[in-house]
Amino acid sequence: MAKASTLGVVGLGRMGGPLAQRFMKLNVPLMVWDTASSCRKPFENKRRVRIANVADMARECSVIFCVVPSSKEIAACLYGTEGILRHARKGLVICDLTTSDPAETRKLARRTAGRGIQYIDAGMSGGPAGILAGKLTLMVGGDAKVLARIKRHLASFAENIFYLGPSGSGHAMKLIHNMAVHTIFLATCESACLASRMGMRVADMIKVFNVSTAFSYASRHRFPNNILNGSWNAQARIYNPWKDVGLAVRLARECGADVELGERTFAFLKKAVARGMIEKDYSLLYRDFEKIKSGA
Repeated sequence: MAKASTLGVVGLGRMGGPLAQRFMKLNVPLMVWDTASSCRKPFENKRRVRIANVADMARECSVIFCVVPSSKEIAACLYGTEGILRHARKGLVICDLTTSDPAETRKLARRTAGRGIQYIDAGMSGGPAGILAGKLTLMVGGDAKVLARIKRHLASFAENIFYLGPSGSGHAMKLIHNMAVHTIFLATCESACLASRMGMRVADMIKVFNVSTAFSYASRHRFPNNILNGSWNAQARIYNPWKDVGLAVRLARECGADVELGERTFAFLKKAVARGMIEKDYSLLYRDFEKIKSGA
């Protein structure tokens, strides 16, 4: 049997791949899995890394990090004859790094608790570069004692770890975070369109923003690195903000909160989706901003 310090990573895409690479760099005994063979390939024949299914991970790992698109994919890993629930070792902890509906997160946490499995939800901010540098921010929900048990593993890739309350709290904060991020991005896009109409260079506007109080992730990263350089490559689909802001707005409605700006951001994203842009790159929201806004 593998040592208790063996970790598992399920999902080796944009965020999960770098997470596994970070653990590899730190020489952590590792088991990895992804349904896509192309994602598994970089981890083949690597020292102290084993490509294994989730049943084997459940038997041998102390913590399994799930870095998949949503709770739906995590549920697929949990259930069935080869699922985690049937094969979990005593004391297994699942760390859910998705951006998901907190209600679904709480359901999964209750289901795993019934099998003696601890479930932590942790929203991420900082991107692949943040993981690789060990500087990610994590927003954590679940049992504080379980967080204390696995914090050394989280600290190997996260610089800021915030405990926010019971199960679902981490994912709820991630949705709130993303609603703000995408609303600010659209406000920056609108400002850039106005500057352009007035005959000014958007690049100059971004320079001004970045040394003044209007700076944001949009001005410091998105515009310089994904838009103004002509790459139009934010490495994220429009599906992602549409899903996340939609979930945040739904949370607000359920608790009776008025999130007018979030509602407007979601309405704009729905227009983009209606134009067939759901699988297009996120940066194209600026390129087509005025067309989307007008519904053209």
